[in-house]
Amino acid sequence: MMKPLALLAIAALTGCAMTTDAPPPPNRASGPDGLMVWPDLLERPRPEPTRNIRYGESALQSVDLWLPEGKGPHPTVLMVHGGCWTTDIADRRIMNWIADDLRKRGIAVWNIDYRGVDRTGGGYPGTFLDAARAADALRDHAAEYGLDLTNLVATGHSAGGHLALWLAARPRLPANSPLHTANPLPIHHVVSLGGLPDLEEAARPPGSGCGTEVIEKLTGGRFADTSVPRLKPLGVPQVLVNGRQDKIIPLAYAEGYAAPMRAAGDDVAVRVIDRTGHVELIAPESDAWKAAVAEIEKALKR
Repeated sequence: MMKPLALLAIAALTGCAMTTDAPPPPNRASGPDGLMVWPDLLERPRPEPTRNIRYGESALQSVDLWLPEGKGPHPTVLMVHGGCWTTDIADRRIMNWIADDLRKRGIAVWNIDYRGVDRTGGGYPGTFLDAARAADALRDHAAEYGLDLTNLVATGHSAGGHLALWLAARPRLPANSPLHTANPLPIHHVVSLGGLPDLEEAARPPGSGCGTEVIEKLTGGRFADTSVPRLKPLGVPQVLVNGRQDKIIPLAYAEGYAAPMRAAGDDVAVRVIDRTGHVELIAPESDAWKAAVAEIEKALKR
């Protein structure tokens, strides 16, 4: 079931990692259906963050900070990568292109990493606790780097869309949950990019492009504190940006998530972008990313 993402893992590990000030290439889609495929994004020069900050002992327990020019305080986005919660598929570097785009717009980015289900300590509860620690570390470093958390936006792609929404739901975690921590970082708005927030639905065959087995590895069958709909209402505005032609995380997952969340009182909007698959959602020149940026800037009140 992970075959559509297999090339991502290879390209992410072998792709070019250089800093460049060149303008982004025109939207190039080499797929037979006119959509982007992973090499269209990953084989271009990759911009680099301002600095890396560790929040744990593992190399994956780290955050890349993207600081705009100027003194600040800077409006800030907390960013979460996807890759089916699996480190061999993707890590935080897959988000570098859109992180750089936000930095150029004067927005700071806190791009987190975490141990995936294929790493020691990943899965339940480790993957979730890593994401939580990485998020809370943003508050610890905000004054040092001039980060304005007044209207903090979380955004995530694919599996990272799930984690971004889950981070916003942390105040709703049951007190007896192993994932519960005191005083979680407040998140004021979420922009999900082809996210997969309903893990119970994702666990049902045939599943998404991530397959169903990874959900078991991630949760061990525990949904009460991992699947976002179980924690409704979140109490923060949520925008789901999805590609109409996305075959990895089909649009139906967003629509199926939005309905019960709205019924519980949440403000949930679904933005459907035509001629868009899964890769376009994190390509800075794409219509999908332009739509996401508009939502992010509106949430930041810029």
